[in-house]
Parts: sequence; C-alpha cells; structure tokens
Amino acid sequence: MSKTTALSVTGMHCASCTKIISRALQKVPGVKSANVNFSTSRATVDHEPSVDMTSLIAAVKKAGYGASPSQGSKDEAKNRAREIRHYGRLLLAGLLFSYPALIIGMFLMEDGLFFIGTELPYAPFLLLALSTPVQFIIGWGFYKGSWAALKNRSANMDSLIAIGTSAAYAYSVYLVFSGGMGQYFEVSATLITLVIMGKFLEAKAKGKTSEAIAKLIGLAPKNAIVVRAGKEMTVPISEVAVGDIVLVRPGEKIPVDGTVVEGNSSVDESMVTGESIPVEKRKGSPVIGGTINKNGSLRFSATKVGSDTMLAQIVRLIEDAQGRKAPIQRFADAVSSYFVPVVIVISVITFLAWRFGAGEPVSFALLTAVAVLVIACPCSLGLATPTAIMVGTGKGARRGILIKGGDVLEKAHHITHLIFDKTGTLTVGKPQVTDIVPFGKTTADEVLRIAASIEKESEHPLAEAIVGKASESSIKLEKPSRFEAVTGKGVLATLNKKSYSLGNNKMMADLGASIGSFSERMAALESEGKTVMILSSGRMALGLIAVADVVKENSKKAVDLLKKQGVKVYMITGDNKRTAEAIARQVGITNIFAEVLPHEKAGHVKTLQEKGTVAMVGDGINDAPALAQADIGIAMGSGTDVAIESGDIVLMRNDLIDVSRAIILSKQTMRKIRQNMFWALFYNILGIPVAAGVLYPFTGWLLSPIIAGLAMALSSVSVVSNSILLKYKRI
Repeated sequence: MSKTTALSVTGMHCASCTKIISRALQKVPGVKSANVNFSTSRATVDHEPSVDMTSLIAAVKKAGYGASPSQGSKDEAKNRAREIRHYGRLLLAGLLFSYPALIIGMFLMEDGLFFIGTELPYAPFLLLALSTPVQFIIGWGFYKGSWAALKNRSANMDSLIAIGTSAAYAYSVYLVFSGGMGQYFEVSATLITLVIMGKFLEAKAKGKTSEAIAKLIGLAPKNAIVVRAGKEMTVPISEVAVGDIVLVRPGEKIPVDGTVVEGNSSVDESMVTGESIPVEKRKGSPVIGGTINKNGSLRFSATKVGSDTMLAQIVRLIEDAQGRKAPIQRFADAVSSYFVPVVIVISVITFLAWRFGAGEPVSFALLTAVAVLVIACPCSLGLATPTAIMVGTGKGARRGILIKGGDVLEKAHHITHLIFDKTGTLTVGKPQVTDIVPFGKTTADEVLRIAASIEKESEHPLAEAIVGKASESSIKLEKPSRFEAVTGKGVLATLNKKSYSLGNNKMMADLGASIGSFSERMAALESEGKTVMILSSGRMALGLIAVADVVKENSKKAVDLLKKQGVKVYMITGDNKRTAEAIARQVGITNIFAEVLPHEKAGHVKTLQEKGTVAMVGDGINDAPALAQADIGIAMGSGTDVAIESGDIVLMRNDLIDVSRAIILSKQTMRKIRQNMFWALFYNILGIPVAAGVLYPFTGWLLSPIIAGLAMALSSVSVVSNSILLKYKRI
C-alpha cells in the first residue's frame, strides 16, 4: 500500500528544474514515483508508508531548492504572491542599475552602438560599478540554480543565463583593466534584468491560470451562526462540528454541508455544481457549503465539515488534477532534459566557428555565443502543457465538469465509442406516472385518487410514483380499511366499504375483470416500455395507470451532439429488450446491450475497447466496475461522494450535454497545448540559428543578446497568455 505526499517547492526557474527535483526525490529509499509541476510549484510523491516528510524535504533541499508540506491551493496562492513580490523587487533593482548602464554603453561611449559624439569620463569603470550588483546580487539566483543543477549532473535555464552573462561580464572586466576597447557590461546587466522581467510577467500570468480554483476557495465563508444550548452564536467555520444546528439567513453563504431541519428557501449552487437555476430547499433537503441562500431562512444539521465538505473535495480534486501530467508532457520533459546541454555545445561551437573558423574578433564570437545561450532557454516549452491543463480543468470546474487530471483531459479527445447506462443516466431513475386512461364515466382524477389511496400504505417504487403524482395534483387521499399485497400481481384494498384492486392482467384474470376494447391501448403503452396497472372494482375495470422511468429532458439532445462529434453511442441496461428498445428509440440510440447484469457491464466495455477509445457514463455507484474498465469513466450523480471517487470525469449537474462539453473542452485544451508546443519549438528552432549568426554572411544582420533576452522572456509570457485564452472559448 502506497501513500501520496504533496510538497510545495520553491526556487524552480524552468522546466529542467522539475527533472532535477524528480530525480532527487526518486533517490529517496521507498519512493515509487515523483511528479513535479512547474506551473503549480508542487511535487506529488508516491511512496511507502515508512517514508517520512522530513526525508522528502531534505532531498529537495539537497538538490538546491526549498520545500515544505503543501497546503493546497491556499499555499500555492501564497507562494505565487511571494514569487511576484520577489521578482518585482529584483526587477525594480535591476532597472535602477541596468537602465543607466544601457544608456552609457549605447550612447556615451566611443564604441557604443548609438554614440552621440561625447564620451562620458570613466565610463568603463562606471559600467563596472553599475553591472556588478546586477551580476552577483540581483542575478545570484541564476548562479545558485546552475550550481544545484551541476551538483545533480544536469543543466537548466539558470546554467544558460549564468554562463552567458558571466562570459560577457568577465571579458568586459579583462578589457577594462587591460586597456582594450569594447566591453559588454550593459549586455550582461540588461540580460539579467530582462530575464527577471520575464519571470515577473510569467508569475503574474501563471496566477491567472488558477483563477477558477482560487474562486472556489473564496466561496467558503469565514464564520457560521450555530445554535447551541438554545442560543445563536457566531463561530469561526473551523469550529463548526458535525451535528451542529446552523442558521443561514437570506443572502448568506451556507458554511458547511448539511441537511435542512427547518425552513424553506432556494439556494444558488452554480459555483459548485455549475447549475444556474436556484434549487428549492425544504426539510430533508441537502445543502452544500459555499452555496448562497437566496430568499428564506434555513436551519440545517451539519453533516460534513472542514476537509470533508463537498467544496473541499472539489478543490482537492482539481489540485490533484492540475498536478497530474498529460502524456504529451513527457515529450516536453524529454526535450527539456537534453535541450540545455545541447544548447551549451552549440554555443561553444558558435564561438569557435566565428573566432577561429571565420577569424572574427573575440568580441564578435562572444556576442553570438551569448545570444545562443540566452535565446534558447526552454521555459516556454516547460509551460506549454501544464498552463493549458490548469486553465482547462479550471474552466471545466466552473461548468460543473470535474476532470481528474491532464492524462484524462488528453485521453478524452480520442473517445470513439461511448456507453450510457440507462437507469439514472439516460432516464430520471425514479418511476413516474406517464399515462392515466379512465374507462366509461370514471374521470382521470378519480382513477388517480382511488389508486393513490390504495397504494398509500405500500413501499413499492410503483406505488411511490402513483402517490407522488396525486400529491403533485393536490388530490386528497383516503385511508383504506383493508390492504393486501399479492406478490407478482398487485394489491387488494377496501376503501369506503368498497373493494378495489390495482394490478396486472394476471390479477384481473383471477378476479374475472376485463378491459375490453382498451386492451389495444394497454398493449401500445407496454410497447413503449411502460408498466401498466389496471384499476378495478370487483369485475368492473375503472381505468389504466402507466408508470415508467422517464427519459431525462436533455438525453436526446446529448446523444445527437455526440453523434455529430463522430462518437458511436451505445446504451447498456439490465432491463428487458422491449423496455430497452423503447427508451433507446426516444433518445436516438440504435446500439443496445439489454438484460445485462451489473458484473457483466465491464465485459461489454472491454469488447468495445478492441475497436477504439471507450467512455462509460454511469451513476457512479452500481456502474463502478464498468467505469473503472473504460478508458474514461464519466460519473453522474450531482456530486455524490461515490461519483467523485469513481469517475475520471464527474458531471456535477447531472446534465448529459456536459458529456459532449467535456469532449469539446478536451479538444480545445489539446489544441492549445499543441499550439504552445509548436510556437515554443518553432521559436527555438528559428531563434538559435539566427542568434548563432547564420544570416550574418548574407545580410549583415546579427541578433543582439539583449534582443535575444527580450524575445526569450516574451516567449514564455506568450505561451501562458495563449493558455489563458482558453478561458474565453465556448464549450
């Protein structure tokens, strides 16, 4: 049995850092796997129970990074804010030193690119004084990161920046004290400042990718009004205990999960379930923490508090989802791990080729080598997948579609076959009265009144449907003086000293009652998959009542949308073939598995998996084996605990159209990931040769290291920004 531990990691600068930390954690005895997410600065470690938190944190620190037990998204938000403040201060300090250095180096020195004709006295020494704090104080993090990578026999973005700027700085120091012309202090100082600027913008942009989860966390109120010893008192939400009676007034947020014991109101559950229409609540109704009470006071008994509430479960699920890598991320990780050492080699070759092959001055060869190092930083590649997944899972959560990870999100867009369970998924899951057919002078209301009065004492699901229909119609019921259930046939009762029966054809045959010309109507109702009961008084039939598990309002539309997406749709049920075919006709499904026992459902899923990627949609309880067997298990259930646990995707609203929306969201997210990866790779493939000077012999055009640094910073920001655009796509 393994245990999972989440760590909050600090000090990561690029995708290569994740590889170093993963490797360090996997060296700890008892650790099975370690997944480090650059976007969330979070490490998820699967390990033996014997491995303690201290040894994991020590391994991360030994690798040159910081670590602490993760507090989830609250922790991430704090780290993000701290990161933004940190880079903001460094950026401000960098600008104070590098901007004057850039002006002096470009305009006020004889060898400056835009020399104005008047040289500033002691300009080289001024530049040395301005660039040194930038190089070794503001840029200290790059040295620290590159040393950590070197200790782990690796290289990362810090290595590229540290090597490139150190080479420019050291060569400039040599020129100043040897009396030579040409120095590049402003280049090294400006490069470090530009990279810091990129990190600052990147941190701010990454914060926007997790807005959805931040909003969910913000739903929980700080305090609750509880009734103890007959007195109302306001307590912090952390002090609410299971069993407490909680009071919620109109307009207030419901603090924890519970069951209403007093009051009537409507509750806005949209932020948790995605359902925009307020839900009516009365005695016995469940309420969800974080939702908003609209127009009436409620008292409810707390059933789940703290980390057990549905809101806390959803937040935890999204946090885990955003930490799970999509398979496509492996490609980016593999590229990043080899990329930096290859770039260093290309940089060295560039220097040697220009200096000794083409005979260019050391200054020229150095500039091209530094430009190669700077422009090739693989940050944008490392951000391509996780940022899109964070936005995609967050967007789904806002619509009540909970997706349990990048691997699920990636797999969902490959779905070719989809199986719907019938009962509770395509249908409401509770029998309802669909038809009342009175005979002779008997009215429909009279048939319903007698039948409901008879069935009032019964606990059979069909009886509940009839009594429920009478309640909806506000029909006053009477109490029978005699009630007898006849197994497999129906019920007998006495009402106002008159004998009645409600049952099937077998019961009517026993009583000698006949429905005469209405037999065709009864056959037609049964052909629609409905259960038909006959009401009689002695031998005289009074009418028919048809009961069925009705199709959900959006079932047909959902099936049609899936067909348009090219998905082959199936229905699976334990019902007989006639009932199954009747429901299938209503929703537009032609592929049916009928009379299937619960344990046999997984076998049908397995058979279809030979033809393609299979998704199974069920209620998350009796369909658990089939959901587990499917490539993607999609659980219905309006957010029940079992549904959240059993499905890869959970549809909180119980709306089947969300199945189609989940597939669309998957396709949109994968499109963004591919766009991000294309631009990240295209940028490097194009940028490295240009930085190396391949165009110089033909055009005389050479890429300045400063421009390379700016381009590198903006490439990361553009990838994150492209992911954020996913929020505005319709699903």
